[in-house]
Amino acid sequence: MKGLKAAGRAIRRGAGLLAGSRARLRWVHLVLGGALLMPYFLLTQVAVGILAGGVNALASLPLSLAAYAAALPLVAVTGVFGLVRPMAVAAVRAMCGVPGERLAEGPARSWAARGRTSAWWTLHLGVGALISGMSLAVPPMAVVLICLPLVSSLRETPLGIGWFSTGADPYAAPLLGAGLLAGLSLCSAGGGALLARLAPVLLGPTAADRLAAAEERAADLAVRNRLARELHDAVGHALSAVSLQAAAARRVLDRDPEFVREALAAIEDTTRRTVGELDTVLGLLRDGDAARPDAAPAPTLAADLDGLLARTRAAGTPVTAEQDPGPVGDWGQLPAIASREAYRIVQEGLSNALRHGAGPVALRLAVQERPGKASRHRELEIVMTNPPGTGREREPRTTGGRGLHGATERARLLGGHVEAGPDQGLWRLRAVLPLGGQAR
Repeated sequence: MKGLKAAGRAIRRGAGLLAGSRARLRWVHLVLGGALLMPYFLLTQVAVGILAGGVNALASLPLSLAAYAAALPLVAVTGVFGLVRPMAVAAVRAMCGVPGERLAEGPARSWAARGRTSAWWTLHLGVGALISGMSLAVPPMAVVLICLPLVSSLRETPLGIGWFSTGADPYAAPLLGAGLLAGLSLCSAGGGALLARLAPVLLGPTAADRLAAAEERAADLAVRNRLARELHDAVGHALSAVSLQAAAARRVLDRDPEFVREALAAIEDTTRRTVGELDTVLGLLRDGDAARPDAAPAPTLAADLDGLLARTRAAGTPVTAEQDPGPVGDWGQLPAIASREAYRIVQEGLSNALRHGAGPVALRLAVQERPGKASRHRELEIVMTNPPGTGREREPRTTGGRGLHGATERARLLGGHVEAGPDQGLWRLRAVLPLGGQAR
């Protein structure tokens, strides 16, 4: 009994391999290859017919085979074009059952990848043409052989099978027809399995493809990190400021209406500016929106520092700011990227002071020149100090928050650095941003 079940399972497994859904898709893939070979074959059969004395090459099996063989080098030449690989990979993924991660992405760029793609292209079209030819010729022949014992007139038809009118047993013909169909199924399944096995080898990613994919992932991650920094700095600071402004206004609502009006005005201004910044950041996520003429400009020291300090003071935190542009003259002369990143670092420092600090904030921004071997190097130094918070309303201060990580990444983009931590009873944030050199 167990033997019969095992035999049944083996038969079903074999039938699935020969005629299952995957086998049928692979057969379609092979037929597609045969169809793609036809333009090459029609071109070479004309050339072969001319060389053979002006005869029709399709009327001769040897000449047809010669035309088929002559078409394969042409297929190999066209296979080196970069766009062949994406088309081949798409077909393999859809019809050969090969996992997508084992196949390369995008056009073939290196000559090694082009050579492998050319080999695959030649193999696919070459094997596909043979299976396509068999698929056209074998089934009609098999039907004739299977029907031969039932239709006596078929025994006399001039189809090259007149030997059945001799002493041969016509009832052996159905067995031959069934054998032809089985042979076609075996050849189709074998050709499909061969291509599926070789696809990862010939269409798989090269070392250059893996490096390019890693660089693309790194670039995508950098963009995502940049957007995360922008959202954290813009929205996080605004929420901290608005929360403290609202809390301060609530505490003095009955005693100081003027302060309440100033706090509400600051809340309105903060939210309006934050909506504009948020729209700018979200524009980076839309194709082409990053360069919209109506997009809000990124905040800078020259245009937005005074407003940032005013909104922080309106939240109830005193801020003293010492500004020394030094050799650059004014903040408007700073490089645009340095001015933008410096503003965000100051914003993050003030946001941390609002959330974690308890007391006045001392801010110093100064452009200094450092001597070098061949030039004087200018750098912008940002120093911010304030007492650490101790009340229940203040969150504990750490050095591992997202904001400080974001500030550090901003400074590193310019070749600078950020330091943050306790210093003589105060919390101290120091950032240094290089501004380039000046020849002596």
